[in-house]
Amino acid sequence: MIAFVLALILAAPQGRPLSGAELEQRTQKVASLLRCPVCQGMSVADSPSTVALDMKQQVREMLAKGYTEDQVLAYFEQSYGQFVLLKPKNPWVWALPVLLLIAGAIVVVTTAKRLSAAPATDNRQPETDPYLDRVRDLVNRD
Repeated sequence: MIAFVLALILAAPQGRPLSGAELEQRTQKVASLLRCPVCQGMSVADSPSTVALDMKQQVREMLAKGYTEDQVLAYFEQSYGQFVLLKPKNPWVWALPVLLLIAGAIVVVTTAKRLSAAPATDNRQPETDPYLDRVRDLVNRD
């Protein structure tokens, strides 16, 4: 179903065909929004890999035909998955690790405070133990 909807969206270009300097500028902009599948953390615009160069050429061709930026990004997302987008659609992808880190820090701090506030237990034997005194009395009688 999703593939069918995307096929309808991508079927007809919704923008105007680009050429010249404007085409190169938009190609660079859109390619900078895509992650290179080969290079770790590099955009397609910055990556020297063959895959990135092919992807950039495909972006250029699509923009020249009149596809919009959203259509191009949707095409690559459909082909490579959401990983290919340098800016994820869901903001929780960025916020969730930070929130988990803060929650973990709170747990560590509260646990440390609770452990330091706990009274220390005294494991030493009292100097006069009634049981030992009774045993000594019994032993010394003989």
